[in-house]
Amino acid sequence: MEKVKIVVAGARGRMGLEAVKMIEKVDHFELVAVVDHKNNGMKLSEIEGLPNIDVKVYTDISVCFNETQPDVLVDLTTPEIGRVHTRIALEHGVRPVVGTTGFSKEDLQEITEMAEHKKLGAIIAPNFAVGAILMMKFSQMAAKYFGDVEIIELHHDKKLDAPSGTGLKTAELISTVRESKKQGHPDEKETIAGARGATYDGIHIHSVRLPGLVAHQEVLFGGEGQMLTIRHDSFNRESFMSGVKLSIETVMKIDVLVYGLENIIE
Repeated sequence: MEKVKIVVAGARGRMGLEAVKMIEKVDHFELVAVVDHKNNGMKLSEIEGLPNIDVKVYTDISVCFNETQPDVLVDLTTPEIGRVHTRIALEHGVRPVVGTTGFSKEDLQEITEMAEHKKLGAIIAPNFAVGAILMMKFSQMAAKYFGDVEIIELHHDKKLDAPSGTGLKTAELISTVRESKKQGHPDEKETIAGARGATYDGIHIHSVRLPGLVAHQEVLFGGEGQMLTIRHDSFNRESFMSGVKLSIETVMKIDVLVYGLENIIE
């Protein structure tokens, strides 16, 4: 099998570091470079705390693509940087696998059009944990029978976006099968602004940010005399790597944008 040549952006981050380790373990993957906002020209092996791998570090992603000619970019940076990297990757004929969230509907439409024009696969995944994808799918199933639902997503205190991409994606999936409605008492008033959380199509989303957490979410459905809770917990970043591996393999076989791993998991 021909090796898939991969560039990782965000290799010094906790997710990026796990991705580098995973790529090194897979026989048909080859790490050809990493992109960082510093350490330009150094080798990964020369940076303290990173794996002993002799691949070059680039600060300019366009130069990186021109010199290494990768097949896939795995971007695990920040929402602002991830949006830019995704567009640059497609412009250079590189298939992006993006784990950063915060893409707007306009962003996704633009990337959809770019991928179709270039005939390149692209995957944007709010969550790479297979269990989290199943949690979203099960929530969508439950919403056909429970119209009253609230989402509580809990993450580490270094996370930049709220609500999380997983929380928002869950609400979007639920809204496809749930009739729009305003939940709670019709005369409900917040005595402190934001007490009821954010709303998406009448679904309340609550974001918790605390040190010690990784990525967690529960979806609460209420009905007469009963409550259904669907919950997923990621306790470390390794939990996301099976989804990253699947995404790299899948993005080489498609020529459109896929938003969310639920679209590639049966």
